[in-house]
Amino acid sequence: MFTQNVVPGVHRGEDASVNWYLLQEGDRLTLVDAGVPASWRTLHTGLDELGLPLAAIEAIVLTHAHFDHVGIAERLRLELGIPVLVHPGDADLCRHPMTYRTERRRELYFLSQVQALPVVVSLARAGAFRPRPVQQVTAYADGDVLDVPGRPRVVFTPGHTDGHCALHLADASAIITADALVTLDPYTNRRGPRLVARAATADVAANLASLDRIAETGAEVVLPGHGEPFRSGAAAAVREARAAGSA
Repeated sequence: MFTQNVVPGVHRGEDASVNWYLLQEGDRLTLVDAGVPASWRTLHTGLDELGLPLAAIEAIVLTHAHFDHVGIAERLRLELGIPVLVHPGDADLCRHPMTYRTERRRELYFLSQVQALPVVVSLARAGAFRPRPVQQVTAYADGDVLDVPGRPRVVFTPGHTDGHCALHLADASAIITADALVTLDPYTNRRGPRLVARAATADVAANLASLDRIAETGAEVVLPGHGEPFRSGAAAAVREARAAGSA
């Protein structure tokens, strides 16, 4: 699924309940997160709708490097010769996207969450569990305003992964929270602002602390890594996420 202008200048792709975003500045694009292997087809659908070529993508910015967010990054890097940007805390994870640290064993957790089976099946069909490692990355840091189309500001939000970051889009009054705050937990199939389950989160306490930084942006729209956009403001999303916590 591809949706244009979820906020002005930001387009949303969604494959197997995984979101990725295109930031548009004229005829120039930045890809935020890289979905799953099946996102290659959705990306081309979206580019056709926008009337732009693949070469319009000038950079890939990864909020973190879990298997379901790096799907087409290496393919694009090799074909277009464009940089893949990520926080240093997730640089090694880019090369090993299935080997992330969690508070609970994800294999056992999946067996206890029958309601999440449709999501798991869709991820498998989309090739998510066979990610292509990203072999070369460029580091960014907390507070950086990235010199890429859309000029997102990096907000360090560790917890889901050690190097997880959100991206504040001040001109659009939006924040891409990725998996620091989602509106669909793919590990439980529960909806509404919340943290991702402990079976996919490295440090829940750190993740909860990072929510303060999301609220501080004052963004009107939250664009999560999983689930629908939340349009009642970052502060309200954070309150709901704290109440829901992590399964």
